[in-house]
Amino acid sequence: MANNTADHPPGNSVAEGNHEGDFGCTVMDLRELMELRSAEAVNKISNVHGDVHGICRRLKTSPIEGLSGNPADLEKRHTAFGKNFIPPKKPKTFLQLVWEALQDVTLIILEIAAIISLGLSFYHPQGNDSNVCGQGVGGVEDEGEAQAGWIEGAAILFSVIIVVLVTAFNDWSKEKQFRGLQSRIEQEQKFTVIRKGQVIQIPVAEIVVGDIAQIKYGDLLPADGILIQGNDLKIDESSLTGESDQVRKSLDKDPMLLSGTHVMEGSGRMVVTAVGLNSQTGIIFTLLGAGGEEEEKKVKKAKAQDGIALEIQPLKSEEGAESEEKEEKEEKEIKKVNVTKKEKSVLQGKLTRLAVQIGKAGLIMSAVTVIILILYFVIYTFGVNKQEWKAECTPIYIQYFVKFFIIGVTVLVVAVPEGLPLAVTISLAYSVKKMMKDNNLVRHLDACETMGNATAICSDKTGTLTMNRMTVVQAYIGDTHYKTVPEPEAIKPETLELMVNSISINSAYTTKILSPEKEGGLPRHVGNKTECALLGLVLELKRDYQPIRDEVPEEKLYKVYTFNSSRKSMSTVLKNADGSGFRMYSKGASEIILRKCSHILDASGQPRVFKPKDRDEMVRKVIEPMACDGLRTICVAKRDFTGEEPNWDNEAEILTDLTCICVVGIEDPVRPEVPEAIAKCQRAGITVRMVTGDNINTARAIATKCGILLPGEDFLCLEGKEFNQQIRNDKGEVEQERLDKVWPKLRVLARSSPTDKHTLVKGIIDSTVGETRQVVAVTGDGTNDGPALKKADVGFAMGIAGTDVAKEASDIILTDDNFTSIVKAVMWGRNVYDSISKFLQFQLTVNVVAVIVAFTGACITQDSPLKAVQMLWVNLIMDTLASLALATEPPTESLLLRKPYGRDKPLISRTMMKNILGHAVYQLVVTFTLLFAGEKFFPIDSGRNSPLHAPPSEHYTIIFNVFVMMQLFNEINARKIHGERNVFEGVYRNPIFCSVVLGTFALQIIIVQFGGKPFSCTALSLEQWLWCVFIGVGELLWGQFISAVPTHRLKFLKEAGHGITKEEIQQEEQTEDVDEIDHAEMELRRGQILWFRGLNRIQTQMDVVYTFQSGQTAVPGALRRQPSVVSQHNDAKTVSSPTHVGISSSSLSANSAAAGGPSAPASSSTAGN
Repeated sequence: MANNTADHPPGNSVAEGNHEGDFGCTVMDLRELMELRSAEAVNKISNVHGDVHGICRRLKTSPIEGLSGNPADLEKRHTAFGKNFIPPKKPKTFLQLVWEALQDVTLIILEIAAIISLGLSFYHPQGNDSNVCGQGVGGVEDEGEAQAGWIEGAAILFSVIIVVLVTAFNDWSKEKQFRGLQSRIEQEQKFTVIRKGQVIQIPVAEIVVGDIAQIKYGDLLPADGILIQGNDLKIDESSLTGESDQVRKSLDKDPMLLSGTHVMEGSGRMVVTAVGLNSQTGIIFTLLGAGGEEEEKKVKKAKAQDGIALEIQPLKSEEGAESEEKEEKEEKEIKKVNVTKKEKSVLQGKLTRLAVQIGKAGLIMSAVTVIILILYFVIYTFGVNKQEWKAECTPIYIQYFVKFFIIGVTVLVVAVPEGLPLAVTISLAYSVKKMMKDNNLVRHLDACETMGNATAICSDKTGTLTMNRMTVVQAYIGDTHYKTVPEPEAIKPETLELMVNSISINSAYTTKILSPEKEGGLPRHVGNKTECALLGLVLELKRDYQPIRDEVPEEKLYKVYTFNSSRKSMSTVLKNADGSGFRMYSKGASEIILRKCSHILDASGQPRVFKPKDRDEMVRKVIEPMACDGLRTICVAKRDFTGEEPNWDNEAEILTDLTCICVVGIEDPVRPEVPEAIAKCQRAGITVRMVTGDNINTARAIATKCGILLPGEDFLCLEGKEFNQQIRNDKGEVEQERLDKVWPKLRVLARSSPTDKHTLVKGIIDSTVGETRQVVAVTGDGTNDGPALKKADVGFAMGIAGTDVAKEASDIILTDDNFTSIVKAVMWGRNVYDSISKFLQFQLTVNVVAVIVAFTGACITQDSPLKAVQMLWVNLIMDTLASLALATEPPTESLLLRKPYGRDKPLISRTMMKNILGHAVYQLVVTFTLLFAGEKFFPIDSGRNSPLHAPPSEHYTIIFNVFVMMQLFNEINARKIHGERNVFEGVYRNPIFCSVVLGTFALQIIIVQFGGKPFSCTALSLEQWLWCVFIGVGELLWGQFISAVPTHRLKFLKEAGHGITKEEIQQEEQTEDVDEIDHAEMELRRGQILWFRGLNRIQTQMDVVYTFQSGQTAVPGALRRQPSVVSQHNDAKTVSSPTHVGISSSSLSANSAAAGGPSAPASSSTAGN
């Protein structure tokens, strides 16, 4: 087998012409072959091609040397077999995004009102009756003004267009950013292939048909291929087949390897036979693409783009690798089991609830406003003035009603904080961009905000806390414990020979030590770091491992038991050269291998009996001292088999009766910056726990060096076995009460299995002991860490050492594998949270004031002091620009000095509530003073009670201008939310903030001086301007006064925007058969519905009530607009059953049912798609 190259030339020179016929098989041949499985495939290969080597010959490649890498040859392969690239779905065009933004209910109502107003403004009644109709309220309008009546309607339409364009542009730029980020994630994915006999890593997109790829534990296969040589290879094909059992691959049973599947165990080499759209994943993708819109919706990954949790989805192979079988299977599963789903991000849950509350309040206010205005008008006109309703006056009365309606809708527009999702999006997108520089590659946007709430971090040891550069520093060979690596002369030649052979052969051949890149640098370690340490030992003993490997190539290895988390060892079996028997080399965790040893090599190199008491003595005298120095101990052993061939599948029998050759202690030094980073976490109120597969003494030593264990504190260090005994009951089930007794003090979990890690993470997240609920971050690098990474609130995968499977399951990838980057992520996360609180504080002040002013003004003077277009300007520009200004504040170290907020801390603290109410009082007093007594302060005419189409008055212009100035200066106050005095601190570090404030000011000058009729403004004099700015600056002084008032004195202040309470959690647990979703989630069931506009909600509730009354299946709301993202568990379910409302929640409380049902129209407001 070793000399396959002799059978055929490496055949990838370019001399042989340039068409598809060059290769012995076509794309279609290979596609048909790859569609076969197991025995069928083996038969087809042997009938058509002879064997895998026959396929290699036809593809002109060598199973040993690989391709030549000649560019012309690669190009030829691209032409014949395609590129390894699945084109992503086309992004939405700008016009589609505009159309989606137009779907907003409030905007639609405004458009309709504006069009009616526009239409009516052109109608003038005949004769001179007009003044009879017009005198109902206000004075007589002059002729010129009547002609200009269309301006307000047109201005509203224009404002709506601006709002829509801004929204669409935000969505478009967001989409573009994600695409950029996505391509970056894809470029970083590399794969190992052999070219010209050299093992190299190339980007996945450059893999061609005919490449020989090396596959190992943890890989996500990037193309289809056929196995050439494999060791103990097991593949998880669930992404294609939906079957969760691992499939064993071997040359004689099932050699077919498919793209998008995960290597769960073992290693091997394959020849690539299909790439890109011709691979199995690509074919499924193409089918889905052809299935039209409905299919596309189905294929949206099972990750719901829920609310603001904009998932950045891997556009890689496995997005399409969801065949319909899986879809159906999932549907059944959903009905059967209580789906464990990642809870919505903490911030989203809080924002959702807050938004719904504000929306409801706004809706009530706007409805009351309209009713009062209409009643007042009707009573005054027909009651007090005793006028009759004349037919020709009807359009004018309707015009009044439309005007009142527009005022009402404007109050609603201002009340609903649609700037909020924008602020969240901007803040997250900005943070994600900056976090790249801090070595955090964020895959799921909401992860960076959740990280700010983290209260616990469960970290791996190797590579995260330590440098993952391992070296052997102690050894126990031939009854002697060497404190440093011994000279080769000190060891018996026979023992040395055995040791070198065992290490060289019984390690992955992909593991190598290469010469340093720079002169005088350290040698480069490639592959498994523990194996690199052992190979380093071989080199230190002045021997070389490469000649031994050349002599025994991988094809000659008879059987390999690869390392996995349950075995914690690796063994390789060779057939003896004389064919008389077998020799097996093993290595693994010392206490595990020593338990299986019956002999040990003594000082003379001869095996002597090794009894349990000898083992205990060795553990005490050799292994524990090594472990207490923080060393990892590895035992190297062998076993000879004579006589007939044993049953290799019976592992328990094979891995016994070993002879110990040596035990080595491997040092993996702690990263110098880690102790400081952990101290920062502890100051910031975050508990760091170490979860490792290492021996407990090693783990304890490293934890002490890192500062996870502090002297004099009674923290727990447990081994996996002991941990399980403490948390499981007699039936072996995990009990939350038992777990709650263990985890608060647990700091180190050693010798832990992936299941232990998952159990610990789940237990901490579900726990309700302690003041706040825990938010847990987890780091992981191995395939087996997948479940824990997925379960955690934030999963960090290692960018360098991490396997593809771990990266897929994670939320953030640490590109430098360093713990300090996690601390940076915490800082950014807290910053996001604070940015959103700042924006909320600012936004709610504007909302409270604008709504009250519009409401009272309308009720007392029959006209809102702030006109519809002015409100839209305040709403849109203040919202959008302020969210940009306040969401881009850079983080400071001081963020790490406070405790985390946790899950149930309210969004709006009492200090913020004090600021909101305090500033609202100032602004309302000023506004009402100007409204009712403005003409006394300024030499101007009163603008109250003006007729329908009266020209803009100076009086109302000053009110509008003062209002905007106060908001502008309050924006500076909003920069601090914890009651700090200096609101200007660090303002120069944020150029965006400065430019937004100045830009808004400039725009305001333009609107007031030149806005004229559309903005209902008239130009002001310099003196009036100075007064307006002076009143605005008063905000800053007032802010100082407010911060001087101690919050704890103001007992009446309530907090708002709470998370989920403990009672609700317990309630949730009782109704386990219902999907685990909190009520806020019910209210925002769809991915697109970000802001529940109040109207939406009422309309939806009416639909639901109607449905249940009439027993019809079609819910009108569902037909109005299909939501474009199907949410997580409702994947197939919602589309097929519009009456799902009934299933969703038995209580059918108006809000949860109405929103949870499929009838909820997907409002695609500002952010969310």
